Amino acid sequence: MNTVLYDVPGPRARRRNLIYSVVFVIAAGLLCWWVYRALSDKGQLDWVMWKPFFTDSRAWTTYIWPGLENTLKAAAYSMVLALPLGAVLGIARLSDHLWVRIVAGSVVEFFRAIPVLILMLFANQAFAEYSDVPSDDRPMYAVVTGLVLYNASVLAEIVRAGILSLPKGQTEAAKAIGLRKGQTMRSVLLPQSVTAMLPAIVSQLVVIVKDTALGGALLTFSELLSTVSTMSGYYGANVIASFTVVALIFVVINFILTTFASWLEGRLRRGKKSTGAMVPVAAVAGTAATGDGGGALGGGVMGGTGDGGGGGGTGQ
Repeated sequence: MNTVLYDVPGPRARRRNLIYSVVFVIAAGLLCWWVYRALSDKGQLDWVMWKPFFTDSRAWTTYIWPGLENTLKAAAYSMVLALPLGAVLGIARLSDHLWVRIVAGSVVEFFRAIPVLILMLFANQAFAEYSDVPSDDRPMYAVVTGLVLYNASVLAEIVRAGILSLPKGQTEAAKAIGLRKGQTMRSVLLPQSVTAMLPAIVSQLVVIVKDTALGGALLTFSELLSTVSTMSGYYGANVIASFTVVALIFVVINFILTTFASWLEGRLRRGKKSTGAMVPVAAVAGTAATGDGGGALGGGVMGGTGDGGGGGGTGQ
C-alpha cells in the first residue's frame, strides 16, 4: 500500500523500526542513569545545593533578579531597534531604485556575515575610544549595538522573503486601482505578509534573548547567565543547581514570547477570515428599491473605488 508521500512500511520494516525504538529508549535511559549517578556522586543533587533557591530570598534579589533585569533590558532595546530597522532594510532591498537596493543589500550581507560576538567586541571598543559612554554602561551599549546590527540584517531577509512570497496578483491589483508603490507596500503587501513572517520573526526574537548571554562571556555584562559564577561561589559551588535555575528562567521567557506570538498569529488569521461579511440579496434589493443609501451600498457590494453614488444609481 502506497501513499502520496511515502511507501507504507511492511512487516519487516515495522519490526526493524520497533527494534530501533527499543534500543534508542534503552540507550537514552542508560545515559540518563549515568548522568544521574555522576551528579549524585559529586554531591550536586544534594538538597543543600538546591536549598538556597527555595529558602533564601537573597539568591533571587541579590543575584538572579539584577541579571534577569539586564537581560530583559538588553533584549527589549534590541527588539525595539532591530524590528523597524530590519523592516526598512528589507523593504529597501525591494526598491525600484538600483542604488537603494545596492546600499541596503551591502549593509544586510555585511552585518549578517559577521558573528554577533565580534560585533559586540567592535562596538565595545568603538564606544571606549570614540564616545563619552561611562565604563559601567559600555557593556550594555555594546551588547545592544551588536544584537541590533546582526538581527536587523536577518530580519531584513525575513521581511523581504515574506513580501516576495505573496502572489504577484496582489501588486498588480493595487496598481490597477491606482495605488502608488508606497501605498501598495503599506496597505496591501505588508499587512498580508505579517502573518507569514511572524513565526520566523519570533524565532529571531528568541535568538536575541539568548544572545544577550554573549555579553557576559567577554564584556563583563551583568546579565542572567553571568550571575551563575558569583552565585554558585557564594552558595558552596552549586554550579549544576545554578545553571539549571537560570536555564529554566530562559525557557520560561522564551515560552512566554512564543506563546504570545502564537496567540497573535491566530488572532490575525481570525481577523482576516472575519472580514468581508456577506450582505443578503433581499437587503440589497430592498435598499435599491427605496433609494436610501443605495450609492454607498452599491459601491461597497460592487467593490468600486469611487464615491458611493456610482454604485447605487438611485441613491442620489
